[in-house]
Amino acid sequence: MKLVVDMNLSPRWISLLTDSGFEALHWSTVGKANARDSEIMAWASANGYVVLTHDLDFSAILASTQGTTPSVVQIRAEDVSPDVIGAKITRALHQMESELEAGALLSIDDITTRLRLLPLLNR
Repeated sequence: MKLVVDMNLSPRWISLLTDSGFEALHWSTVGKANARDSEIMAWASANGYVVLTHDLDFSAILASTQGTTPSVVQIRAEDVSPDVIGAKITRALHQMESELEAGALLSIDDITTRLRLLPLLNR
């Protein structure tokens, strides 16, 4: 699975993700630091990447567009350091890999992990 790490997360996530068997890059290596979330979403969708972010706007974009790609993984914890929540994130990514490759929104906080398949519909 390929992951693009949003600007609101440290580039330190890249080594953790690659060491866990994922292909990962930080948005700063492929796009402008001030790129709109919609631009990151379009790039991720066109290039087959899952977005890893701490930003709730990505789920709002998926909901408003009823998009089926890209998948988004939202870290909803207060401390988003890879040293603190990294192991939980990589476990969830491995466990939910097929769903994320098919199209999903995965939200992870300190306690829970929630998966919703795309498109996000009012149910």
